[in-house]
Amino acid sequence: MQRPLIAVLIASALTLTGQAQAADLIQVYQQALANDATYAVARNTLTAGQERITQGRSQLLPVVGLQGNHSRQYDTVTPPGGIKRDADSHVNLYTLSLSQPLFDYGAWQSYEQSKLSQAVAEVQFAQAQQDLILRVAQAYFDVLTAQDNLASTQAQKSATTEQLASAKRNFEVGTQTITDTHEAQAAYDLVVAQEFAAINALEVARSALQQIIGTAPATLSTLRAGVTIAPPQPANIEPWISAAEADNFNVAAQRLNVEIAKREITRNRAGHLPTVDLTANVNRNSAPVQGVTRGNSVGVTWTVPIFNGFAVTSKVRETIALEERARNDLEANRRAAAQNARQAFLGVNSGLAQVRALQAAEVSSQSALESNKLGYQVGVRINIDVLNAQRQLYSTQRDLSKARYDTIMNGLRLKAAAGTLKPEDLEPINALLAG
Repeated sequence: MQRPLIAVLIASALTLTGQAQAADLIQVYQQALANDATYAVARNTLTAGQERITQGRSQLLPVVGLQGNHSRQYDTVTPPGGIKRDADSHVNLYTLSLSQPLFDYGAWQSYEQSKLSQAVAEVQFAQAQQDLILRVAQAYFDVLTAQDNLASTQAQKSATTEQLASAKRNFEVGTQTITDTHEAQAAYDLVVAQEFAAINALEVARSALQQIIGTAPATLSTLRAGVTIAPPQPANIEPWISAAEADNFNVAAQRLNVEIAKREITRNRAGHLPTVDLTANVNRNSAPVQGVTRGNSVGVTWTVPIFNGFAVTSKVRETIALEERARNDLEANRRAAAQNARQAFLGVNSGLAQVRALQAAEVSSQSALESNKLGYQVGVRINIDVLNAQRQLYSTQRDLSKARYDTIMNGLRLKAAAGTLKPEDLEPINALLAG
């Protein structure tokens, strides 16, 4: 009674192990979050960028400093009619100073710029998060594409091997010519070469995925047969283009850069304005002759720039040109985002149409192959007809898988162009994968 139970337990363990080895898209994405170097760079850049406001605010806060000086002086003193003697004295000086800006328009503009700079860092990190989703999904489906190509090639190789063996047998018994054998041999040699290329392509795709997740990828879950890919919602292209022009992260970052450039113009113009600081000092001076003296002072220090060699005027002209460049960059990014959204939207709809057409073509190709095999057996079709039908079927199946992958990727790119792509968008795609 125990042997069947043990066998069942072993079989269950092997089944669970096999399932554990197959990683789905969400699991691969989690690995990338932990190990991708490019994403880690973006995360570190965000951490550094979050210090901008503190640094900008520091120019508006008081500066407190303590200075000191300790000196020892050796003198030789010879009074009139007296005896020469050595004098050794110690002098200690301490100064505690405070300076609080009361009016510094340039420093205030720098503080406002620091807020915008931190916002840019946050937007750029959000863009890096979207890029990671796209890179992981693309690498994942590149591996699946390479696996499909290899499986199709190996299936074609197996079928071609059977056709070659059949052609040789028929030639030996005299029912076919040597031409059929040569055609089958040529098809076999070609598919062997294609198999080597497919193996290499799969290894390259797996290496690209490994570069993102940091470890050699496990067996990946594949798309279930006959899955249905949802069309984009909304189904009209105009809302997607409008969202891309307004909410795309590259556009948002560049919009903030325009504001920073405008603040930079104002900051440089502040070089013509006076600055006013509140200053306070506490002094303590200890000397042998004077003894200990203490002093406290509080006052206001102001500075009025009069002439600095036209440096301020030149900087203002420079920043005006840079602000105009930032505006042009904003327009270029807006147009690029709209184009990416338009291209991805058309790619999704075109891909859905291709999937439907290739599904019909797969059924037709399968029927054509079966008809050619039957015709070959009864002598109304030749060997090359069967080989061509096989190639057509495998090519159609390979193209169908690729069309599904491309359609899914275009759906993700569409959301990225609109600035709405989130990790949660991988869940419905992951549901299409076989467990």
